[in-house]
Amino acid sequence: MNATPQVLAVLDELLAAAAPERRGALWRLAEEGRELDANVVRLPPGAGVGEHQEDVLDVLLVVLGGSGSLRTGGDTLQLVPTTVTWLPRTARRALEAGPEGLTYLTVHRRRPGLAISPAAGPPAGAEGGEAPCMLDLVCPACGRLSADRAPVFCSACGERFPER
Repeated sequence: MNATPQVLAVLDELLAAAAPERRGALWRLAEEGRELDANVVRLPPGAGVGEHQEDVLDVLLVVLGGSGSLRTGGDTLQLVPTTVTWLPRTARRALEAGPEGLTYLTVHRRRPGLAISPAAGPPAGAEGGEAPCMLDLVCPACGRLSADRAPVFCSACGERFPER
């Protein structure tokens, strides 16, 4: 890959241009060949990302605006603008936006995308069927597969999953 460094976003401009009521992912790193993922996410006042655990990736969370709290096990960390927080893999966590909402940037190693490949047929004489469908575990906003069997909010972008 022969990538050239480039400015991808000016956060002050991006945040100023987003409608105040807009929530979820405001921006995503989408360049081909990247080894990182990054998202700018806005949660409205009182909204949150439910408790979850990321088993594979460490995440860096940088607060850009508003305030909120991060519950991790028995601790609650206060989040204000310019707070940089490391979320180690396997640590359970939940986010809640404060009265003015919460806007933050997350950065982590890129997770390989989901791919659909033809299933190998069952061995002769074996019974079976299709693998269980996991589409209800894919975030409708960012496409990330949730590790939670009954997700409420996406741990990557904060969007609410549809009611089942």
